[in-house]
Amino acid sequence: MAVIKGITPEQVAQICVGHYAGVDEVGRGPLVGNVVTAAVILDPNNPIEGLNDSKKLSEKKRELLFEQIQQKALSISVGSATPAEIDELNILHATMLAMQRAVAGLNVKPTSVLVDGNRTPDFGVESHAIVKGDGLIDAISAASIIAKVVRDREMDALAAQYPQFGFDKHKGYPTKAHFEALAEHGVLPEHRKSFRPVREALEQS
Repeated sequence: MAVIKGITPEQVAQICVGHYAGVDEVGRGPLVGNVVTAAVILDPNNPIEGLNDSKKLSEKKRELLFEQIQQKALSISVGSATPAEIDELNILHATMLAMQRAVAGLNVKPTSVLVDGNRTPDFGVESHAIVKGDGLIDAISAASIIAKVVRDREMDALAAQYPQFGFDKHKGYPTKAHFEALAEHGVLPEHRKSFRPVREALEQS
């Protein structure tokens, strides 16, 4: 595994060869729900305009790109790790496991894997960690969009189940509204009990 910071266009050209997969995660910071990862192998003959880090795109733009990626990519796979796995392994190791699951689920075997961030798990093929890769490499941008839309939809479903928590608004992140809901309504089965605000809420109940 190589960690690449400040990647140059020449380095991008060197590592973006063959059926390389871009990988990214969403949901390391929230107090509730799965951490979600995606792996995407794009089709160089069917480019997608406007790909970028999902955090820099509006919800409407993400949804449009989500549909285009589904239609045009050579292969897409989503992986996740549950709150129970996060509590057992810790969030970092659970995220690495979810990334491995996403890559293992691709129906095209990648020649290499490019991960957003500063570390990668073992995928059984060459891998590179690209710092801020979700804004630099289209396949990682695509993975960040897929993971973000999938996790946001999971939070919308959880909001329908527990409307008093407002998950559709804060997506499970540690906001004032989330803390207030925890204090008033208690901890849900979907909460990450190893995360300090949840642990403290459990101790106080």
